[in-house]
Amino acid sequence: MNGLDRLPASDPTALLRPRDGVYAIDLLTAAVVEFRLFDALAERPGTLAEICTRFGWDERPADVLLTLCLALGLLDRDEAGVHRPSTLAREHLGKGSPWDLTPYYASLRDRPVVQDFVKVLRTGRPAHWAGLDEASDDWHGSMASEDFARTFTAAMDCRGVYLGKCLAEAVAEVLAGSKRLLDVGGGSGVYACALAANAPAIDAIVLEQAPVDAIARESIARRGLDGRVRVESGDMFRDPWPEGCDLHLFSNVMHDWGEREILELLRRSRESLASGGRVLVHEAFLDPDKRGPRPVAEYSCILAHSTQGRCYAWTEMEGFLATSGFRSLGYRPTGGDRGVVVAELQI
Repeated sequence: MNGLDRLPASDPTALLRPRDGVYAIDLLTAAVVEFRLFDALAERPGTLAEICTRFGWDERPADVLLTLCLALGLLDRDEAGVHRPSTLAREHLGKGSPWDLTPYYASLRDRPVVQDFVKVLRTGRPAHWAGLDEASDDWHGSMASEDFARTFTAAMDCRGVYLGKCLAEAVAEVLAGSKRLLDVGGGSGVYACALAANAPAIDAIVLEQAPVDAIARESIARRGLDGRVRVESGDMFRDPWPEGCDLHLFSNVMHDWGEREILELLRRSRESLASGGRVLVHEAFLDPDKRGPRPVAEYSCILAHSTQGRCYAWTEMEGFLATSGFRSLGYRPTGGDRGVVVAELQI
């Protein structure tokens, strides 16, 4: 099954982390050099809302930045949500300190992604996906280009072979009680294939829009699973969802969107899910206190830059699910700094 039904002898997490966190240095540089964040908070500590007001920042990327700084040990946050520079930040990123490293970061000031983050913090709007010459200003629009869609889908597909098997193992008993899976915004279909490969009684549908739908059909056929996994073309926000599925999967979908879009997807899930059905939300999740884990805080930076989303705490996702009529059955770690929240329809 091309690795979908077994784990490798070695754990690739150490290779996933540098790629996932590649934009973290740029966001930190913007905070240090362009905004002198730690000097400002040394003079006047503040909550997320107060910091956004002071700097004129959008809450979404500001939340990502503060989470990153907490995970790096550069900020402390009290029970009232007030942020203050840590000793590490005061000594090594503070004006007037003999050990101030700000000039070290200033040498990175002209990196394009640093300047992107200055704009993202101020506007909240995603920036151009760096390194590729696509016409659209953000990642979502770029996926309409077949060349970009193939490049990006291949990138997500290759990591999904390992992550999909880890997910399948973590939810084995859920799969055993399910018959038909709907993989919403499923990309290449690698996660639907992984779950089907590890649960022979399950058939699966991947819901994807053009041009990714055609890429998914090719990928599924190449894996020899086109008899059990099929693709339906459609926009997950606008078009009808296939009915009769008792398990819905959102794998690496929610982190691309804000709360409004997440609640819309969960509403559509609730309305089309079979009675007694369950939902799997598979993501890189932050801890409930949003102080880490550091790899996830770093991964959230690339999402803040290029999408409309960010990484969420698994408890935040449980809240979205509860608002949408689901009851959480708990959070489970999977692999590669990812995890899954399992939920069922409330009766």
